[in-house]
Amino acid sequence: MDFRLTVEQRELQAAVRALLAGRFGPERLRAAVDDDGGGPAPVLWAELRRAGVFGLRGPDGADGSDGRAGSDGLGLGLAEAVLVFEELGRALVPGPLVATELAGALGLDGTAALVRLPAGRGPLLVEQLPRLDLLLVLDTGSGELRRVDPAEVAAGAEPVRAVDPLTPLWRVDAALPSGTLLDRADAVLVWTEGTLLTAALQVGLADRAVRSAVVHAGRREQFGQPIGAFQAVQHLCADMLARLEPARVAVRAAAVVLDADGATPAARAAVAGAKLLADEAAVRGARDCLQVHGGMGFTWEADVQLLLKRSWVWQHSFADSEECAELLSRQLLL
Repeated sequence: MDFRLTVEQRELQAAVRALLAGRFGPERLRAAVDDDGGGPAPVLWAELRRAGVFGLRGPDGADGSDGRAGSDGLGLGLAEAVLVFEELGRALVPGPLVATELAGALGLDGTAALVRLPAGRGPLLVEQLPRLDLLLVLDTGSGELRRVDPAEVAAGAEPVRAVDPLTPLWRVDAALPSGTLLDRADAVLVWTEGTLLTAALQVGLADRAVRSAVVHAGRREQFGQPIGAFQAVQHLCADMLARLEPARVAVRAAAVVLDADGATPAARAAVAGAKLLADEAAVRGARDCLQVHGGMGFTWEADVQLLLKRSWVWQHSFADSEECAELLSRQLLL
């Protein structure tokens, strides 16, 4: 079996990278942080929609459960979706990217967030709540996936300070409305796909961390030579790359397995393992990138600190490290 990317897949990834470089480069990222905008830039998201980012796997001309026309789908698979989400993660695009793509795959149109109700009811944190078109709610007890009107939830929600300035959160303490049951949705599959796409975002972030560290190490000079000439810095960069590449391979392989087999225990374990590797590559990579940059990396003026903050957010998005380790251990003990 040939696991190399096809020409079409490479062209898709290159097109998304070029689009993001032109619409959300370093200057736009810094402007979004300094302006405290926090949400998905309307112009950027409009461009992403027109490019088909949120309709990669959606059915062509599908209708949502309420009869609204969905976005025209491209008929692609998870293998292509993870390539696109690697680029979104590399660019640090803000907003509920994963849930919006999942909604598109279900034939639903609009900016979406997904929350999972815990077995014991407690407060929920919802990203971008006032800007959402729909809220997907996964009930752990029943295994049902429902669509809820975010306007009904936002009325009693309270904004809370988030670690990432571009990921504003709202705390919801009240019980959620029952909403509309998405009877054709496989809740376990949706959650697993969301975990995989989040892992792809982490891979893109880790790739950016490696590149940022290497570029800085080649430019910054100490004692009359670039700091990249020092073995300690070389080891940091090499370790970052050594964590990134296995994570990238694991995410792409898990996409192929999940697309072919669905949410079987083996496929879910593959996704869990990929998410663990991607989280480690992103979080530790961002920390090492900060180390290479030195004290300036911790300052508000530097963009490096945004890598670490976003990696923390995505680390706890969808299946976190504890859940992934549990899924993986169950499969290994069979």
